[in-house]
Amino acid sequence: MAETKQTVAVIGAGSWGTALAMVLADNQHEVRLWAHNEDQIAEINEHHTNHKYLPDITLPERITGYHSLTQALDGVTVAVLAVPTKAIREVLAKASAEASQPLIIVHVSKGIEPDTLLRISEMIEEAVPGELLEEVVVLSGPSHAEEVSLRHPTTVTVSARDMKTAEQIQDLFINQNFRVYTNPDIIGVEIGGALKNIIALAAGITDGLGYGDNAKAALITRGLAEISRLGTAMGANPLTFSGLTGIGDLIVTCTSIHSRNWRAGNMLGKGKNLDEVLDSMGMVVEGVRTTKAAYQLAEKYQVDMPITKALYNVLFNGQDVKDSVDALMTRMKTGEMEDLFNILDERKND
Repeated sequence: MAETKQTVAVIGAGSWGTALAMVLADNQHEVRLWAHNEDQIAEINEHHTNHKYLPDITLPERITGYHSLTQALDGVTVAVLAVPTKAIREVLAKASAEASQPLIIVHVSKGIEPDTLLRISEMIEEAVPGELLEEVVVLSGPSHAEEVSLRHPTTVTVSARDMKTAEQIQDLFINQNFRVYTNPDIIGVEIGGALKNIIALAAGITDGLGYGDNAKAALITRGLAEISRLGTAMGANPLTFSGLTGIGDLIVTCTSIHSRNWRAGNMLGKGKNLDEVLDSMGMVVEGVRTTKAAYQLAEKYQVDMPITKALYNVLFNGQDVKDSVDALMTRMKTGEMEDLFNILDERKND
């Protein structure tokens, strides 16, 4: 556990932001948890709960809720950004107007911005004036907020261009229940964390169709190959995808009812349309937006991503769910190791 205690702002009081605020409070840091909903902030401060997002959890008293970004950011040097991808630019515009000194921004969201095709760290660097941004750090890995809030053992990865800053954030979060590793591959960490949501949606669909564990294992395995192909084309280290933000994230997101992307896919597999699914979820399903962005990235980098393409056609072109999954299972035959050899050849040529 870190010896130096800090005041840290957590921007976003959803399930993940609140769970990470608990980790920081357990490490004896003072935590300012910001949300735009005044009733939610009142509940956090008066009852030490955030029932909508983490039912039956009591929050440590070191967590104080804030509705004012000015007050939440006053004097802090580290801000944890825990809002959905679609809200990042709006929130950062407000934060930039209120910040009084440079910030280390630790982003914990998992997505890619459609159309611009920017990773979240790139969005932050574009949206925050240089004089107010000390460094961007990514925190990602196989982690359900529900389990983190119960202090179940969890491992995650932090990455930054400046590894000294990554190590600083590692020290900020690490404790006996929440283990933090560092990884210098910021592209791979972000791509792995974002694209696993696509595969989780697809895994939920196969479960909703009743196709069983064999089909899901195939989907996860081929999904990992698909993520590795795109990530490597974008400059990531392929070894990153065999770690926490690759295999680890895929396992936890594709196999658990805690995963909102799996749950959304499961409903799609059972016959609900996308609008019905999103209305019933009550929380953002990042995999939907990420599917669109990944489809665009696959075209940009000319990378074969059949699972992403099939899911894109289901979500945005109205293709039948069962027909799309069945078509995936009957694609042209190929050698299982061809992807690995192609990736290794590309790295060798670089």
